[in-house]
Parts: sequence; structure tokens; C-alpha cells
Amino acid sequence: MYTVFHPELAALTARLSDDLAGFLAGKWDADRLRAHQLAAFRETVAHTRERSPFYRRHLSDVDPAAITGLDAESLAHIPFTTKDDLRREQFDMLSGKVSDAWIFYETTGTTGAATPCPRDNVDTLHNNAVLTAYYETVFRQFGDDQVIGVSGPTELHATGDTFGDVCRNLGLAVAKMWPHSPVIGFPRALEVMRLLPITGLFCTPGMALSLAKAAIRDGLDPARDFELRTLMMTGELVSPSLLRVIGELWGAKAYNCLYASQEASILAAAGADGALYQAPLINFYEVVDPETLAPAQPDADGVRRGELVITNLYQGVKPLVRYRTGDLVRERPPAPDATVPAPRVEVLGRVRDQLEINGHVISGYDLEELLLHDVHGFVDYQITIDREDGRDALSLLFQPRTLTPDDPGLAAAALACSERLGAPLTVSFGEPGKVTATGAMVSWKAARVIDRRDLVGAEAVAAQEIASRRTA
Repeated sequence: MYTVFHPELAALTARLSDDLAGFLAGKWDADRLRAHQLAAFRETVAHTRERSPFYRRHLSDVDPAAITGLDAESLAHIPFTTKDDLRREQFDMLSGKVSDAWIFYETTGTTGAATPCPRDNVDTLHNNAVLTAYYETVFRQFGDDQVIGVSGPTELHATGDTFGDVCRNLGLAVAKMWPHSPVIGFPRALEVMRLLPITGLFCTPGMALSLAKAAIRDGLDPARDFELRTLMMTGELVSPSLLRVIGELWGAKAYNCLYASQEASILAAAGADGALYQAPLINFYEVVDPETLAPAQPDADGVRRGELVITNLYQGVKPLVRYRTGDLVRERPPAPDATVPAPRVEVLGRVRDQLEINGHVISGYDLEELLLHDVHGFVDYQITIDREDGRDALSLLFQPRTLTPDDPGLAAAALACSERLGAPLTVSFGEPGKVTATGAMVSWKAARVIDRRDLVGAEAVAAQEIASRRTA
């Protein structure tokens, strides 16, 4: 409603809605998209050079008018922005004052200095317009009587505001509930989910599993005693196999619904077919080799693998130019039958979270998919890596629900592990503990992997400290 009081924002909202509707309908050809991205890229560079103390120095040798293309050669003289820049510069990153924003957020600061992430109306309108357009394709599958739960990590995080606003745009009722809050807690969260009832839930994969475990402890069946139709999960690495397990557990359709960061905002979002799609109307994307920083070369199928670099194509209070996300992605070209006519992206985990096992380098996403592909009927898991007789060995701890030691899926996992990584795999049953639910606060690796080959790192310590403070 606030746009009624600001005609310029009302006009922006209408334009964004029209642009996205046309884009999803396939009315943006390659030439139109390139022209839009080039003009907006130049505008972001000019905006940040003029308004941000950091970018005034960082981009001092960059003339926006001289940027004639967005290919690697045209961009080579524009320096990258890094997470270290954000941590060091703090408020000098901003292209405006905090008072220019409508709300203040910050990163969690669990593994480094928290960085300020205020957003103004321009930021929010661009990002939420994309989510509204993409998520409309998802939620229209589940009827008109939906009540959506939103569960987020902290009060200074964008989760509740973003998803609440998007659901309001879509005409969906919302209940914001934080199970880790001392006021709400898991028993009340589960009670609210049954009472309303909640038909859709935005949360992390770890939260979806934690809620299921709490329900089972209370003698409830997540699939039978709740009315969830869809789970919209974000905030952590999640493989297709873990998505499948969570969906089966709740008797609902599970989506990896969003790839975003507090610093860079919305980077990709789900469509009805379950793929994560880039948002090329509001971001420009590059994929680079994380070591050489050269553009990643596509394979025979046009797939590029490397570190994602983004430039925001809207000029709000904290736009980023050539920002190295630190995330490893697999980018696939647009498919003719896709829900959204944009490149699809698989988020493989942080670059630094890749694991080397018996000389084979593997991402967290691919390791989880490898080990869980044929396994069903569990509510949590954890990986341990050890060194035995001169080679790396893996063990999987499952918290079972219906999974049994003679399940053929476990033999398939052991075979896949041996063939791909040259590592033996053993399986045991038990409870991994609370640390597996800390992925969104720290990292997938700290939450899911115990690597006994190395000294315990800072992230693993941070994850254990967070877990020790939680009551469920």
C-alpha cells in the first residue's frame, strides 16, 4: 500500500510487473535483454561511483559510458568486489545513508564481522517483484485456501519481511513463526501448524527436518497429522535427494525455492517445475574459475561450472558491482520447456567447502546427492570422513524413521561412493544432534561433515556453539 503515497514507486512497481509478465511469456528476446542489462550495468556503476565511498575509490578508473559490452573482454578492467571488502568497509559500501532505507538487516556474523545490509524501496521492489512472478507459478498449483508459514533465522534477517510481502502480493495468508524463539518454541509452532492449518512453509531444510523430528517425538505423523502441501526451502545447500526425502516425510511437494544472500539479495528463485532460475532482469551473472578468475568455459551441453559473480542491475542503497559470491554453481542454459525462460542454476556450496577425498574433488551438493540418491525413510543424517590404511573412508550416520540396515539403498550408496571417490562407506544409526540444523547460520560443511583428517576449524566450532544454545 505504501506505493500509493509515492507515485514514483507505484510507477516502478507497475513497470516491473509488466516487464516480468512479458519476460515469463517469452516476449524478451536476446537483443532486448542484452540492451537492458548493458544500460542498467552502466547505471549501477555510475550510481555506486557517485554515492558509495568504497566504490568511489574502487571504481575510480572505470568510466560507465566507456562500457560497451558485458563480455569478458569489456569487463576485464572492472575490479571484483569481495566479502572481505564488505567486512572491512562496512557502511562505506552503501550508496546512501541508512536513513535512506526503509529497513535495516545485517548478516549473521557467525564466522566473521556482521555486515550491514539496509534496503530501500527500490531494492525491495525489484527483488520482491521477481519472487512474486516466479512463485505465482508455484502456488497456483495448490488451490485458493492456502495459509503459509514463514520461519526465519533472526530478527535482523530479511526472511520474514520478504516472504510475507511476496505472499501478500499473491493473496496468501501468512503466519510468521520462529520455532527457535523462546516465546514460540517447537511445541507451539507445531500446534499453530495444525490449528490454522498451515498448508505451505518457508524454512530451511534443517528446520523442515527439525520440525518433523519434534512432531514424531510428540507421537505425530508429519504426513498424516499436518496439511502441508508445499515446502519452500532456502538458506542451506540442499540436493534433489534430500528434497525428495523431506517431501516424502511431510507428504508435500518440496522446493529449493530460493538462492539469495543477505548481501546480494535475490539471485535465483524456483518455478513450478522445481528448477532454480536466474533473475536476469535485476542481476547480471558471470561464472568464473575461482582460482584464475577467468570466465568458466561451457561444456558440450553449454553448462558452466565455477564461482558465481553478480552485479545488481537496480540502483538502491547497496548495489554490488562484480561481487564474488564465494559460491560454486552449475549454470545451465535456458530450456525450451522451462517454467522461466532463464538460465537454471544449481548451487553446489561454497567454493571453500569443496572436499578432496582420495584425490577426487567434490562439492557438498554432489556429495550429498551421491550418498542419498537411493536412500529413503530417514529424518536426519551426518557424514564423517576418516583416514584409514592410507586412504580416506566415509561413514554415514542416519536417524532412521523407516530405514533399516538391510535397505538396498544403502548398498547402492556404498557402491556409488566406492566408484566415484574410491572410498569405503559404512552406515550406522543414531541421532546426529543439533549441529545438523545450523547450516543456514554457518555452512553446510560445518553442519553435515565431521572431517577427522583436519584440525577443527572456526566454522565447526561456531556451529557447535549455536547448537549448544538451542533447546530443540
